[in-house]
Amino acid sequence: MSVRNDIADRIPGGDAGLIVAVLLVIYAAYVLIGVGLGYSLRGQLNTIGVLTFYIGVFAMLALALNLHWGYTGLFNIGIVGFMAVGIYVMALVSKPLYEAGGSAQVGGLGLPLIVGIIAGMAAAALLGLVVALPALRLRADYLAIVTIAMSEIVRFSFLSGDLQQFQLFGERVGFGGGSGLILDFMNPLEAFFRFFGLWDAYLGLVTAFEAIVPSNPKPVVDGLVYGLVLLLFVAGYFWLLKRTGESPFGRVLKAIREDEDVANSLGKNTNRFKIKAFMLGCGLMGLAGILWLMTSGAVTPNFFRPRITFFVWIALIIGGAGSNTGSVLGGAVFAALLYQGPRYLKNLIDTVLPNADAPSGFGPAIAPLISNLDPAPLFFYTIDSIRQLQLVFMGLVLIWLMHNRPQGMLGHRKETAAGIPLTAAQAQAGPPTDGGEAGGESDE
Repeated sequence: MSVRNDIADRIPGGDAGLIVAVLLVIYAAYVLIGVGLGYSLRGQLNTIGVLTFYIGVFAMLALALNLHWGYTGLFNIGIVGFMAVGIYVMALVSKPLYEAGGSAQVGGLGLPLIVGIIAGMAAAALLGLVVALPALRLRADYLAIVTIAMSEIVRFSFLSGDLQQFQLFGERVGFGGGSGLILDFMNPLEAFFRFFGLWDAYLGLVTAFEAIVPSNPKPVVDGLVYGLVLLLFVAGYFWLLKRTGESPFGRVLKAIREDEDVANSLGKNTNRFKIKAFMLGCGLMGLAGILWLMTSGAVTPNFFRPRITFFVWIALIIGGAGSNTGSVLGGAVFAALLYQGPRYLKNLIDTVLPNADAPSGFGPAIAPLISNLDPAPLFFYTIDSIRQLQLVFMGLVLIWLMHNRPQGMLGHRKETAAGIPLTAAQAQAGPPTDGGEAGGESDE
């Protein structure tokens, strides 16, 4: 039986209020760290822009993974493969035509950016179909092996010299091979605002921002606005998956997650439902990959190593599988504490203790602790190597979660399929007033 999350119920606005509250706490913490580091206003704004960017991309990817794992029980650990296909196909479609003597070794088809984005999403979804047709007959760890193998096949394919350049529709195009691909299409923010006829208004905002950041304010404004655009996409992902979860289609997905044999016995073609859900999630992962890298200026295949897939899994585990709100919160907490947090912590400690010397290796760091019970050298060594030890910290967090909070921050939210109250307490409370199912979660 479903019970709404107590934390969300106590905060005005429910799930949306909970998300806003957590984000405000994260931003306040980063502002205080910036004050401690002595950042200028420009530095503070850049920090907020970068943080918002990573919160946006990890929240989107966690939401897309939640459709696979939280809703349907599909163990997909090939996320980076679908991200790579999304951005590379988008670049192939939207890069300008090749010109001899230009900086780019290969060109594209020169189509509008929005066409490239749609093409990248469609290509990621089609790859999901190709993977799903044979792989969804498998269960659990076997599906995981297939998807991670697919992601590595995709990465090595883009590294291949055979796809570095080729002819398509009479144009010289390609994926750049191991040297990477220059993304020399129109600035995505400019394309976005021109598409809605707001580019002049945006330039006016940049000019007005000179009162806050007198010197070259456009990069600062670009970072902040692009972060806000990503948060709008997060809201779109959330709405789409919420509607999907509340639909009859979503209820079948949850039935498959709980017991596929029972869903089959009720006459549902579970393979068809799983393929549709897998394709939708892969398309959303492709879009997230596009939004992550389209402003970077270039993309290389080795960016898409499996560790990003595991980062997304950590974000989902932190928030709680099965909960869209948990997916957003997990993405935000992961981005702020485990992905960006170590660097800011190191900078803060270096500012507070500028003259502290870190040992050169683990041996000199651990020896004083063993001989004299002096933890300071090990502490300073850990802080100095915090970027290299980031994966160790993530592993420790996962171990702690598995022992103490395996359901994540918000847990596995489940809902009943009945449209009428099933218990005396629910019957006395009357029918739901928010348009949801009796006893159901507003989050799904």
